[in-house]
Amino acid sequence: MDRRGLRPTANPSAVIAAELAFAQLAQDKGQWTAFRDTATSDAVMFVPQTIRAQDFLKGRANPPVAVKWQPHQIWSSCDGSIAVTRGAWQRPNGTGYFTTVWQRQRDGGYKWVLDQGEPLAMALDAPEMIAAKVAECKPRPAPSAALLPDRRTGQSDDGTLIWEARVDAQCGRTLRVALWDGTKLNDVFSATVEAPPAAERPAGGCS
Repeated sequence: MDRRGLRPTANPSAVIAAELAFAQLAQDKGQWTAFRDTATSDAVMFVPQTIRAQDFLKGRANPPVAVKWQPHQIWSSCDGSIAVTRGAWQRPNGTGYFTTVWQRQRDGGYKWVLDQGEPLAMALDAPEMIAAKVAECKPRPAPSAALLPDRRTGQSDDGTLIWEARVDAQCGRTLRVALWDGTKLNDVFSATVEAPPAAERPAGGCS
């Protein structure tokens, strides 16, 4: 049993269900309502600087038409404490991709701790099935490590999945996800978002 009293087992289906419920909530209750209700208290977003999601979302009015999205891939730690989803989103004026880091909660459900995305010139092709990959288990669990959103890094309780988001002074960013393969951590996903035009950056920059 892990420190929260939950069986340390990967459950990609539960994460996919959480992602689909999140997407449906956006259609039923409003975009920012859904983001606010499914985020942890210390979750982060990029606007383009890093910001605590609950601060950004507090009191924010929902847009008339909510963004739609669908998960395409999922990566999970062996113990299921952290998982990452990637997929496609659509708005009336464009399309793009998203990446979301999910953390298992004390009740066994999942909430997101990091969400980021970017427009794309062409829509992602939808897969026939959602692809899932689970890290190999380690012989001994790693020391439990809390997620540190302000540093934009985190890992699963067993150390078999790590993620890292870096934001430079011009507000460009990179996101990396790595899984344990039984011997070492291997990158399974990496994305780079180019810096926005200078006029769209905060006055103090993003570093």
